[in-house]
Amino acid sequence: MNNLPLNHTFVPSKVPSKKLMIILHGRGDSSDGFAFLPSYLNIDDMNYILFNAPYEYFGGYSWYDMPPNQLQGIAYSSGLLAETLDILFEEDFNAQESFLFGFSQGSLLTFEFGARYERVLAGYIAVSGYIYDANNLLNEMNEAVKTSRWLCTHGTFDDVLPYSTSKAQVESLQQGGFDITFESYDKAHNIDEDELKMLRKWIVAT
Repeated sequence: MNNLPLNHTFVPSKVPSKKLMIILHGRGDSSDGFAFLPSYLNIDDMNYILFNAPYEYFGGYSWYDMPPNQLQGIAYSSGLLAETLDILFEEDFNAQESFLFGFSQGSLLTFEFGARYERVLAGYIAVSGYIYDANNLLNEMNEAVKTSRWLCTHGTFDDVLPYSTSKAQVESLQQGGFDITFESYDKAHNIDEDELKMLRKWIVAT
């Protein structure tokens, strides 16, 4: 765990387990921004790893540059995630029991990285984000991820990443065969209490 390519915070499960929740923060944030999540979800057999993105950004971190210059950072961060998760899934954890969770920029990587990654996870959770190129993703994806469960949530009042854009992109993936549940919330660019309660139920049921 000390030699992983990405800086991180690790929270072990309360009971021995090879389940892992991988948490990706948004622009300008860090692993500290989601330090509340393991105790809130309170899933005894879940381990958690909270990553810091590779680029420094005004006291926090970023996974990629501002539009229209996202692609290089998305590719670089995806490569680091693949390298890191390959190490974690070699012996310590089981990919098929694990989850990828992302907020905002982390949500984009949940799609752009998660759908291309060679290992299939139990579930993918994308909160308040968007997809860089949904059509290209359908062409380049690991077809096996369609067998997994996907959950995407977005706020109808999001003033950072428009709700309509996210909804339309998810619909494109659904039409392409993805099993994605899309949930709308009366919120801005954040995570609210009702949403967190729903996320926990969804994770436990997967």
